[in-house]
Amino acid sequence: MNPGSGSQSPRTFRRIIAGGFVLAVVAALGGWWLSRQDKAPQAAAKGAAAVPVTLATVERRDVPVRIRANGTAVALQSVDIRAQITSTVREVHIREGQSVARGDLLVSLDSRAEEAGVKKAEAQVEKDRADLANGLRTLERQRQLFAQKFISQSALDAAQNQVETLRGQLAVDLAAVESARVALGNTLIRASFAGRTGAIGVRPGSLVQPNGTVLVTVTQIDPIQVAFTLPEKEFPGLQRALAAGPVAAEVTPDGGGQFFTGRVNFVDNAVDTATGTIRVKAEFDNRANRLWPGMYVNVVVAPRTLAGASVVPVQAVQTGPEKRFVFVVGEDRRAATRPVQVEYLDAGIAVVTGIDPGTKVVVEGAQNLRQGSLVSLGEAKPGSMGGKGEGPGKAAPKAPS
Repeated sequence: MNPGSGSQSPRTFRRIIAGGFVLAVVAALGGWWLSRQDKAPQAAAKGAAAVPVTLATVERRDVPVRIRANGTAVALQSVDIRAQITSTVREVHIREGQSVARGDLLVSLDSRAEEAGVKKAEAQVEKDRADLANGLRTLERQRQLFAQKFISQSALDAAQNQVETLRGQLAVDLAAVESARVALGNTLIRASFAGRTGAIGVRPGSLVQPNGTVLVTVTQIDPIQVAFTLPEKEFPGLQRALAAGPVAAEVTPDGGGQFFTGRVNFVDNAVDTATGTIRVKAEFDNRANRLWPGMYVNVVVAPRTLAGASVVPVQAVQTGPEKRFVFVVGEDRRAATRPVQVEYLDAGIAVVTGIDPGTKVVVEGAQNLRQGSLVSLGEAKPGSMGGKGEGPGKAAPKAPS
């Protein structure tokens, strides 16, 4: 055996272990470097991925400015009916809550005294007419006697004066007959307009007096009015619209349901300085009795129109730190911000300035966009204010070379 081999074997073993460790480290570093080279293209590809969005086309059209307000239904007229003479109620001819027409008999009072008064006045008129006829015959005889010089001028004048007195008395008593007939007519209380009766305050046998107990209240509810207020700034537009023709108004009961269409028929003559509003009324057909006096309603009126306005779906408008903007997409499929100013919002649309009609704007997917982002286009449908095409994720058209 070689005496040196025992001392060299452990040393050789250590060299082999060290070399193997170095090789393992080098292999690990090489694998890490290769993995980075493989992932770099994937990350780059991921960074350039297109963002799916949905587009809409900016439209140009006339947009009526719809102003919403809270209103209250009010009757065109409502009257508390009272007796005009002192009497007792003979009969009530209506029910509470009944619809009545103009001239319908509501309540009749005891008319015996008034009927007697009419007969007495008419009898007095007949007496006056007989006295006047007798006075005229006497005057005619006096004229004949005066012509024959049998009586003096003073006697003729006395006969003439008597006739004039009798004529005056007849006129007075004729007026008394009319007064008696008016009093008799006041015993029959009729509706002065078509409407609906309220609570009845008397019953047969009740004593009534002028300006006393309310017999019944009649309220006209067809047609009916709705009273509401508009901001002072809308008054010039409303005034111009009324000068051009009728201004339509729509109301919906506060609890929802069917809407009604009418027209503005009253604008107050002064602005309320405390609130900066002006009172307006609109009239509505109410044959179905759907609106009731005192009912709260929602009112929509369009006193002016924005002509040739640029319209986009309201969800296309984004709000930044300092301004509002939209994302526009050109033929290169790149998104770019475009500042806009919102003039009017209503019913899912926004009227904006700062963008031309025909421009494609992003409606859905804007939260994932940045300036210059590549987008995957959903088909934009011109005229669609819903802001939805066929949806994101569709195959994007190739950009022009």
